[in-house]
Amino acid sequence: MGEVRALLAGTGVSIANNEVDNHMLARICETGDQWIRERSGIRTRFYVDEGVGSSDLGTEAAKAALEDAGVEAGEVDYIVCATMTPDHYFPGTGTLIQSKLGIDPLPALDIRQQCAGFAYGLQTVDALIRSGLARTVLLVGTDVHSSLIPWSEKSWQALYDADLKVDPETYAFNSQFRHLVVLFGDAAGAMVFRAHEEDDGRGILGSKLYGDGAHKDILFVPGVGSAHRPFVDAAMIAQGGAVPHMDGRSVFKLAVTRMPKVTVEALQHVGYGLDDLDLLIMHQANLRINEAAQKQLGLPDAKVHNNIHRYGNTTSATLPLAFFEAREAGKAPEGSLVAFTALGAGLHYGSVVVRL
Repeated sequence: MGEVRALLAGTGVSIANNEVDNHMLARICETGDQWIRERSGIRTRFYVDEGVGSSDLGTEAAKAALEDAGVEAGEVDYIVCATMTPDHYFPGTGTLIQSKLGIDPLPALDIRQQCAGFAYGLQTVDALIRSGLARTVLLVGTDVHSSLIPWSEKSWQALYDADLKVDPETYAFNSQFRHLVVLFGDAAGAMVFRAHEEDDGRGILGSKLYGDGAHKDILFVPGVGSAHRPFVDAAMIAQGGAVPHMDGRSVFKLAVTRMPKVTVEALQHVGYGLDDLDLLIMHQANLRINEAAQKQLGLPDAKVHNNIHRYGNTTSATLPLAFFEAREAGKAPEGSLVAFTALGAGLHYGSVVVRL
């Protein structure tokens, strides 16, 4: 009998139902298909209908993961939920997912590490199961970025109806945020982990995670918070203070250096090297970032899976969504050594190594 590890038992995803391509975005702001694809690799993304929150997508992904694992919802004894777009400022999304799954009261932890949220969630699951605090853990990453987009109702209508046009003033306002809105989409991914005591080397092996507040200003929301009194007001919203601010060049430089470095560090921490790695799943923020990171690591295409071209950046959902597709494509059979690597606002970044 070996040490207790968190073994992946099942995965599931939920994709928003409105597919939005680059040409549709060009109707309401100054952008275009070529401009977006050259800078990010993104061709489409998906938005939820109005009124659909992160808990709704998260619940659907959770149901799919539980079914894949052959686990009844009532067997879950801990929920970890990563999101930066909760349904409400409070309570968190984890308890909403618990209620919608029909699970009796249990510990439900919400974490806020933005694009690195799911990686932090994997480490949390590892700690919970190794310590004996939980035996079956549901990990959910879910984000509804369309809720952050500061478009008017007329803009939303024009997005989906080619016969409608926005006025020049609205077009100019929307265009201020084109570098952000073209990047993000709505989705959720979930994984079920169970305590595993067999001495076969499978499960979450280890991780290296970091937080560095010195880089806060390159990716953050300038308004809406306790640093302001009031917390939020109409003027703040009108001036775009509720919309993320991003220094794209700085994010790019940090991502293409720190993601490869921390991947190698995490592998070495558990006694492996790049030659042992079967699959690298990176956060899907920008295809150009991932291509540069892959080149630095010297990994072939067969050992990397990207899907940002279809879904955009879905923040805490990118890692489980990319892994789900890689697994469906046969890239992650049982026994594979997989690294989950991410970097996001905070600055939070890191890598988690898993033996399937």
